Amino acid sequence: MDTLLLSRIQFGANISFHILFPTITIALGWVLLFFKLRFNASGDQKWMDAYLFWVKVFALSFAMGVVSGITMSFQFGTNWPGFMETVGNIAGPLLAYEVLTAFFLEAVFLGIMLFGASRVPNWLHTTATFLVAFGTTMSAFWILVLNSWMHTPAGYEMRDGVAFATDWWAVIFNPSMPYRLAHMLLASGLTVAFLIAGISALRLLWGDDKESVKSTFRFGVILGAVLIPIQIFAGDMHGLNTLEHQPQKVAAMEGNWETQGNVPLLLFAIPDEEARENRMEIGIPNGASLILKHKPSGVVPGLNDFVAEDGTSLHPPVAPVFWSFRIMVGTGMAMLALSWAGAVALRRRGAGDMPKLLLLGFSAMAFSGWIATLAGWYTTEIGRQPWLVQGIMTTKQAVADVPAPMVLSTLIIYLVVYAALIVAYMGTVTYLAWKASKGEPLSSRKYPRRGEGDASLIPGE
Repeated sequence: MDTLLLSRIQFGANISFHILFPTITIALGWVLLFFKLRFNASGDQKWMDAYLFWVKVFALSFAMGVVSGITMSFQFGTNWPGFMETVGNIAGPLLAYEVLTAFFLEAVFLGIMLFGASRVPNWLHTTATFLVAFGTTMSAFWILVLNSWMHTPAGYEMRDGVAFATDWWAVIFNPSMPYRLAHMLLASGLTVAFLIAGISALRLLWGDDKESVKSTFRFGVILGAVLIPIQIFAGDMHGLNTLEHQPQKVAAMEGNWETQGNVPLLLFAIPDEEARENRMEIGIPNGASLILKHKPSGVVPGLNDFVAEDGTSLHPPVAPVFWSFRIMVGTGMAMLALSWAGAVALRRRGAGDMPKLLLLGFSAMAFSGWIATLAGWYTTEIGRQPWLVQGIMTTKQAVADVPAPMVLSTLIIYLVVYAALIVAYMGTVTYLAWKASKGEPLSSRKYPRRGEGDASLIPGE
């Protein structure tokens, strides 16, 4: 393996690990705000108990995301210097905007959110929760602006091989940005919905029948049942946008080699890139044409249209894109089936009397959002190859000229550390749930509702 391939694997490993945690914190911040507002309005202690449990998960996820994000950013200089040399005039300001509008906001108010529930006025604690949630969303906004611009560049001009912004509005609201932003925010919402439902289901299986657990389980199931159809629609719109701007990616997703109509939707196939055909195809007749063109005879682009005169492929590697897309869709279908079955059971039996099989299903899928997110991310990013920035520079042009063994050694260290951290993270979340299920509610304090005065004056403080 050469430096290019090893650097790609290393950055892929870093970003795969990093994205897991913002995927949780983006939506979980808003969920915590919802719990806090419900407590403010009702005074019901179960909502504060829910807040106090899940804010610990938020803090752990936030810390992991910050540390892995810093490590990942180093690689722009160590592994991919050509990226900043060519498009740094655009990428640099966008990353700076994220720090200025999001990271500083989170850093200032995170401490109040985590430790101030009984130490500052209730309105200030609620405001801090809102600002942290807003900050995580703004962080996602700016990162997705940059990522979308790399897929569909706009508002720039090239001068001596360097990109310069000519229209920042066009840069920010480039053609694919709204679709990617909506798709990612919904993915975060689904990840959190199934995490909350799954951990709460686990606590119910352990005999924890507190009202806070029943309420959070109900909330997670309903949130998942509502968001998954919206995500399917947003994914369809995103796919149509990709068809317009990156048809080679869609051709790889569908495993379609020839530009033609009546293209089947392949449920299973083994793409053979050397022979430029699929083996063992199982598909739904006309399915891809119906989805992408909304008519059975719709013409879908083929991979053979994206080959240079010398035989070099101008399309992404087919098998990884083909299979990651199907893993994403398959996980989404499982989410749809489970969340809707859970919603029906909730309506008939309530959270305290759920069938054990359903509780086991939700527990098993507690981290299913991670699978769908990673599969979708691989579809998007591998599907951009051989380009790093579409039409501007290839991945090969950006890689650093460093010895392959050096990259390999750091890659091995990253993989070992990340594997240990993933196990530790999942184990810690499970331990928090077990500890909460075996003990008393997380806090016996009675926190004041909105308008009830200064929390620091609570009797017994």
